[in-house]
Parts: sequence; structure tokens; C-alpha cells
Amino acid sequence: MRVSVLLQITDDEGVARAAEPVAVFEKATERPEDVGLSISEGKTLMTAVQRRIVGSQVASWTARHRNCQACGARQRSKGNYPLIFRTLYGDVPLAGLRLHRCPCQGDHGPATTSPLGEFFPEHIAPERLYLETRWSSLVPYAAAAGLMADILPIASGANATTLRDHTLRVAARAEAELGEERPCFIDGCPAEWAKLPIPEGRIVVGLDGGYVRNWEEKKTNFELIVGRSIPEDRAPRYVGMVHGYDCKPKRRLFEMLKSQGLQANQDVTFLTDGGEEVRALTELVTPIAEHVLDWFHITMRITVLGQFAKGVGQRNEAIGARLASELDRIKWKLWHGNGHGARELINDFETDLADLDVDYPNLRKFITLAREFGVYITSNLASLINYGERYRSGERISSAFVEATVNAVVSKRFAKKQQMQWTRRGAHLLLQTRTRTLDGTLRSTFERWHPGMANDNGGHADHAAVA
Repeated sequence: MRVSVLLQITDDEGVARAAEPVAVFEKATERPEDVGLSISEGKTLMTAVQRRIVGSQVASWTARHRNCQACGARQRSKGNYPLIFRTLYGDVPLAGLRLHRCPCQGDHGPATTSPLGEFFPEHIAPERLYLETRWSSLVPYAAAAGLMADILPIASGANATTLRDHTLRVAARAEAELGEERPCFIDGCPAEWAKLPIPEGRIVVGLDGGYVRNWEEKKTNFELIVGRSIPEDRAPRYVGMVHGYDCKPKRRLFEMLKSQGLQANQDVTFLTDGGEEVRALTELVTPIAEHVLDWFHITMRITVLGQFAKGVGQRNEAIGARLASELDRIKWKLWHGNGHGARELINDFETDLADLDVDYPNLRKFITLAREFGVYITSNLASLINYGERYRSGERISSAFVEATVNAVVSKRFAKKQQMQWTRRGAHLLLQTRTRTLDGTLRSTFERWHPGMANDNGGHADHAAVA
């Protein structure tokens, strides 16, 4: 079987050109793999069609912009220059026309101009840039490049370095749109807030940190802060930044909440591990907000102390049982939001440990951890709530969901187990595209930059027809 594919293009005036062959295939029908187009044949077909379509569109654009915009006179040509336009369906070689400066401009402006260079200065189709950014946000750059080369007719640019540069460039553009940092984002007065419509419901924001290997200082790590915002009845959003590198952390957090319809009269709960840096990040972001020390991190520390108490119990069962009982009382006080009562019990617990006379090799470490736990609770007394009451009301009291967020945002892409190395800039910018990819807002960002991309989302009949 011989298959010939013909392409016919109708120009803007409605004049149809003669159909021309773009691909010819000799197809056998002997085995299952013979049926339909192969990957190679599909690439060949799409490359041929794309080159003719792009060539016709560029010729039309150049013809419409050949005249001077000021006086309308036809500008003289200074020849052509080679240009490669990178699309999803192949790299299209083009001849960019150079035009002399119009005499009406005098000596103002450049001596020559290029209409085509002004049309797409980046020399890459927005959809290809979107796909490169999306895939690079989900898998390593090399894997994304290999995937694109496997299924798309891309002759060049499908390598890890190119995809990394393109992805970081997209992130840098999004970063440039971020407003200025402010110490406080609370505007207006309570009287004005009371007049606002009733908000949709509480927004719960969990924030936590993760660490990746530093490329510049090989033996050190640096911290990433990631979070997830979960409104009661809207889609969740992700946020990510490199601690100490990001100069607009509060602005970033505020814009995430704003994208979810945040109002000044809306309840917002920030759940964190109680770290000073993360706690400071949540301050003065919105008026009706509370910072809560999440129950997950409290119980994690008590569980560790309980393991040491069991170790003591192996040497002296009575002492070990007494220590475990004291830890249960501390946990009960904290569960019911009695921070001061829990602090007194922790002080007594520390004193008991210091007075212990038991042959336990890890006693010194046990004492140190108990002291650190006391400092931890004291530093976060204002963030303790009645966890039992909240839990019975069906509200979130733990940022355990953020642990899953750390794994989704950091571990699965930044490959903690493989000890991949990152620069602070590279990690921070990749976080911006990865969070947008995970919460589904990357496409809308590109559609805002390139409104024409929105036309392809629904497969509208007025843009495409399939026979």
C-alpha cells in the first residue's frame, strides 16, 4: 500500500493553493507493527506539515509588516539571515528578512530591523516551552529531554542543558512578576473587613522544610521550605522557596493565598513544626490568622523520649514505668492545650532525669533531648491549642499532609536518596515551576502570557475540524 499525504493551504484572502505532497509511505500489512504510522513515520509527517504551515504563516507576517509603521512606505531589504524556530513538531529553518531603517526616521533607531525577530524573539514556540517546563518539573532534565526526543520530531535542543535553561528562564519570568516584599500585608481596618462578604471558609496552610545537597559547597546542605494551602472548598495550592535565598518569602505566601480568594475577614490557620524561621514567615500575612504548632511534631518528640524511657526500663523497670507515666501526663496536658501545665511537668521530668541513679549508657543523651523538648515547648507556648477539641470538631491539627508535600515537591524531583546537588538559584527557580505543575496552574500562567494557547484547551470546532 502506498500512502500519499497532501496539504492544501488557503491564504488570508481565501485563495487556495494547489495541494502538494508532504509525505509518501510504503505500507505493508503483514504484522501488527505494520498497521498505522510508526513513530518514525509520524515524526516525518508532522515535521513536513509543520515546516510548510510555519513557512506560509511567516511569509504572510513578513508581507504585512514590510512597510514602515510611521509613514507606510515600503522599506528596502538588506537581505536575509538564517533563523531556527523550535516547535513541538520539529525545528523549522527560516530566512529572516532584514529591512533598512525608513528615511522618515532620520538617524533615530537601529539601522536595520527584523520583523520576524520581533515576532518571536525567543525563537521557540510557547507550547514547546510549556511542555519542556512541565516535564522538566516532573522528572530530571535528562529524562525529560529523552522523553521529548522519543515522541516528538525534535532535531536539536532535546538535551538536559537546554531544557534546564528554558525551565529556569520561565521561572525567572514568573519571579519578575512577583510584587515587592513587605513586612506586613494587613491593610485597612476591622470596620472595613466586617463589611466584606462572608468568606468561603477556613484556609489551612501547612509549612515544612526539606534539605538538598549544596553543589557549591559539596559537604553541606541547604533548606527548602515548601507548603500546601488547603481551603475548605477550593483547589489546593503549593508554595516553595529556598530558605535564605528567597528575598520575597512573605509576598510569595500572600500571593498563593490571594490566588485562592483570600479575604481580610477569612480565618487562616498556619500549621508548622515550630521553627523560628517558618513561624516568622506566617506573621502579619493576614488579619485573622493563627499559628499552630502541629501535633505531629509534638508527638514525634514525645515518642523519641518514650523510646529512651523504655531503655531505662530495661535497667530498672520501676523507674522506666515512672518516666513513661510522666511523659503520658505531659502529652495529655499538651493535647488539651494546657501549655503552662505541660511546661511545669517537663521541668519536673528534667529534674527527675538529672537525679537518676541508673546504669543507662544513653542517659546523657536522654537528658539533652528532654531539655531541648522543654525549650521547644516554651518557644511555642503561644502556638499551642486545645488539640482534642479541634480534632473532635473535624479540623486539622497536624501538618502530616505537609510531610507528603515535602516528598511530592522535594524528594521525588530533587532526589534526596540519590544525593543530587543543586545551586540555590537552580533549586529555587525549579521549585517555582514544580509547584505550579503540581497544582495545575502552570498552563494558566502560559495562557496569560500567550492568550492564544487557551484556544487549544477545549478543542473548539472553530479552530480545528477532523474529517
